[in-house]
Amino acid sequence: MSDPLSKIVTANALTSGDVVYLTARGDWSPEIVEADFMTDAAEAATRLSEVQCQSQLVIGPYIADVTITANGPVPVTRREAMRAAGPSITYGPESVSGATAIAAE
Repeated sequence: MSDPLSKIVTANALTSGDVVYLTARGDWSPEIVEADFMTDAAEAATRLSEVQCQSQLVIGPYIADVTITANGPVPVTRREAMRAAGPSITYGPESVSGATAIAAE
């Protein structure tokens, strides 16, 4: 018998694009272990509706399924596991091999 699924709210930080998770304090953390997890889908939907107006902080908030382990929330889907693990490629100016990054003016 598998553990019941829990829910977390996740999004991307507006300024950096980094994956972030809603904490119990109501702020955002890049660490999934700090995510507030809920077992009630209605509670998760309420939390999601509370943060959908935070467009100055995050973009695209949504609910994701996780299982809870001794080490914290673990994503159920491959997509969420990849998001939680961080970028799979190096990005940014330092990732351009042999080229000089040009800042936008």
